[in-house]
Amino acid sequence: MALSRLLLSSLVLASLSLPALAASSKDDALAGAALFRDKGCAYCHGAGAIGTPKGPALTTLRTDKDWPPQKITDQILNGGKKMPPFRESLTDAEIAQLVAYLRAAKRPEPPPPAGGAAAPAPPQN
Repeated sequence: MALSRLLLSSLVLASLSLPALAASSKDDALAGAALFRDKGCAYCHGAGAIGTPKGPALTTLRTDKDWPPQKITDQILNGGKKMPPFRESLTDAEIAQLVAYLRAAKRPEPPPPAGGAAAPAPPQN
């Protein structure tokens, strides 16, 4: 009887924390989207991580078994091939947010840049 209550209590507590984890993950992915744009990742990897001649596409990292979260974290920290290390310019929390963004099932669009800077208007002919 005591064991079944303990098990039931554990299940209830676990189910209560799942929405909080999902919300945190979504918040981290959104923060990671802004960091991806603002910290220069998009310069090499393209907007939305679609890739450029300077850096590979990162759109399949979520499902690529060769790139678990720890390997992505290590790549960001230490760099490799043509990628510079970002160990000195990103906090642990920022790296975790970038990993959350790169591994998100549906990558969020970053919020507008701080200061409300709008994209430049196209030239008028």
